Amino acid sequence: MPDSHPFRKVIVIGLDGLEPSIVDRMLARDELPNLGRLRAAGGYARIATTYPAQTPVAWSTFATGLNPGAHGIFDFLRRDPSTYLPDLALNRYEQKNPFLPPRAVNLRRGTPVWALLSEAGTPSIVLRCPCTYPPDPFTGRMLAGLGVPDIRGGLGTTTFYTSGEVGACEEGETVVRVRLEGGTVRTSIIGPRNPRTRTDCELPMTIELRPSSRRVAIQPDGHRAIEVEEGCWSEWLRVRFRLGMLQTVRGMVRFHLVRQEPVFELFATPVNFDPDTPLFPVSAPAEYASELAARLGPYYTAGMPEEHRGLNNGRLDEEAFLAQCDEIMRERAGMMEYELQRFDRGLFFCLFDTPDRLQHMFWRFGEANHPANGAHVWRDFTSVIDDHYRACDRVVGAALEHADDRTLTIALSDHGMGSFQRGINLNTWLHENGWLVFRPGVAPGPDAGDLLRHVDWDRTRAYALGLAGIYLNLRAREANGIVAPGEAGPLKREIAGRLAAVRDPARGGLAVRSVVAREEIYSGPCVDDAPDLVVNCAAGYRASWATGLGGAPRACFEDNVKRWGGDHIVDPALVPGVLFMNRPFASSNPRLLDMAPTILDALGVPKGAALEGESLL
Repeated sequence: MPDSHPFRKVIVIGLDGLEPSIVDRMLARDELPNLGRLRAAGGYARIATTYPAQTPVAWSTFATGLNPGAHGIFDFLRRDPSTYLPDLALNRYEQKNPFLPPRAVNLRRGTPVWALLSEAGTPSIVLRCPCTYPPDPFTGRMLAGLGVPDIRGGLGTTTFYTSGEVGACEEGETVVRVRLEGGTVRTSIIGPRNPRTRTDCELPMTIELRPSSRRVAIQPDGHRAIEVEEGCWSEWLRVRFRLGMLQTVRGMVRFHLVRQEPVFELFATPVNFDPDTPLFPVSAPAEYASELAARLGPYYTAGMPEEHRGLNNGRLDEEAFLAQCDEIMRERAGMMEYELQRFDRGLFFCLFDTPDRLQHMFWRFGEANHPANGAHVWRDFTSVIDDHYRACDRVVGAALEHADDRTLTIALSDHGMGSFQRGINLNTWLHENGWLVFRPGVAPGPDAGDLLRHVDWDRTRAYALGLAGIYLNLRAREANGIVAPGEAGPLKREIAGRLAAVRDPARGGLAVRSVVAREEIYSGPCVDDAPDLVVNCAAGYRASWATGLGGAPRACFEDNVKRWGGDHIVDPALVPGVLFMNRPFASSNPRLLDMAPTILDALGVPKGAALEGESLL
């Protein structure tokens, strides 16, 4: 990079889910002084997000300067048209033959900004950007973010040990019934799937109850023991799982002791990759993850570490969740500070995901009429979100300490946040309108199950999967497609028109602002993988929990009574992100698409023809 260029460094702090209306209110009260400094030095604006306004989709557009039709990430889930089953959309594992080990493959397409900088000889440091697993080599250092799985290969499976009655497992968890024998519990830690036997590897462990000190001692066989106090999180416990005579998989797990009496309850996080010996690389270069652990101590490697599932499922309380969120923020701030101390040129990016997760779980406390509040409110947590925004502002302040007059400093969010009070069961609605048909004897409700398992594909013309998408059962694309290509356009228009006119009978208002065909919003080589229709919900609504996995409950609408009471998968116009820069920027309507070209421009690297956005400088 030539010394004559005005910028030598670009520092980007990502604050996932920061909501403009809250930022505006707190700026007006001078409660976000460091973001206020950025605004005074350059500017502040809302930034247009993606269709849908979803974390992996939006940050992929930030990184590549491409719309989802070009980078290929449309949701957390994608559907396999040959089976109609959902699969993870961010990455997959491939094994060419049984004699070769599997390898992880990143499904995001496009060339990210740090790779373009690398080609020009400019280094980057990238901490926890979504859709970077596995990391590609480039000039610099990277720790992968959202998309890094737990040791079982998913986005995170927790374990809840209890001596009480065991009900049905909730989303993303395993429940283990244990017996107390003289103050001791014998159970196991659930590890990876054995690829040969297709069974879970388990590590036996002993838990010794110590009620007088309100602690338990946890000791897996052949490992050291740790203690955890009631109402607290344990330290990290490193564990080993033996897959065979010559293969051992290492991981790390933490425990939260809920209570010992009258019922024993212990919560375990998903087993994370050990940064010293991850099953698959989580950093570039591969040894960088271990370097961070040596400097800062063990840390969460899983891409979505905040235990929102534990809180949503009622296994953890709000205090436990907040304690973990605070620790994750400190962990991430430590990584940021460590790297900024030695950062002298190029791009630095660090994402703080916690504001998004925290708002999902605590938004309901600001709404007295939220359906979740009837069952789940024992304390007043109305100040939690504002307190966390102040913590985010302190992070920005710490980053500003490392900026000089040749540094472009950016703080932004990928989308905003809003209320989620009512769910729309899209498959139920499609069934009521005759576009989705079940096998004889099956109706929407418990019998329909999830995963679209009882759909009669020979009579079904459309179905929903994921949190914003409707697919046509298209001939020659889906396994049992019946919709002829010439019928697709009229069918999409009919579904879109009727869905956008649907009113919630309980509240009277429109539940959907618009439904758009994929060709209206996406372009590029990955468009064929996109949903045929994208549903843009009205404020307060979202596709239901059941819709995400292809379920069809009895009614088209339902109250959202889960603790996850805030969301952003609505019409993207309702949930823009925020953008702060310490230099004036040219556009009054910035987009996430514009950020990669802006970073390249600041560091004197041409954007090339592939990037769709424009520099804001």
